[in-house]
Amino acid sequence: MSRLAPLEGLPPDQSLGFQVRRCHRAFDRVLNAHLAPAGLSSGFWYFLRALWQENGATQRRLAQLNNVTEPTAVAVLGAMERLDLIRRDRNRQDRRKLNVFLTPRGEALEAELIPTAARINDIAGEGVSPADLATCLSVLKRMSDNLTREAQARSPAP
Repeated sequence: MSRLAPLEGLPPDQSLGFQVRRCHRAFDRVLNAHLAPAGLSSGFWYFLRALWQENGATQRRLAQLNNVTEPTAVAVLGAMERLDLIRRDRNRQDRRKLNVFLTPRGEALEAELIPTAARINDIAGEGVSPADLATCLSVLKRMSDNLTREAQARSPAP
């Protein structure tokens, strides 16, 4: 493989991008099915997960952590605020920034949703050895880093 074959000879089952997207969509469908009874969607999940790690992060930081644009982050956070999952407070040192904090409702969801996420990961990993899972995670992280570097190199300077 050319590392990978040329596109005309690259069927979907040989395409990294196609397979990663296919897998992500499958994760997303299952995650949404588990979140729906709580009135949530997977779009909220990623921000909740980031805030459980960095409660009080800025909107910009949350956009970076979730690999989305700032306008996308603002829209998702607005919806989360309307559902009383978060609150946004003006940063005391830099009034231009907004820090995002979990509400008690947003905090309480961690105990319920982290085990759900673990179950979904277990389902996805059925029949896959722990060594293969570790290799998969390592490879996906390196590929993500490579693509992030490429995107930054192609982005116009601010």
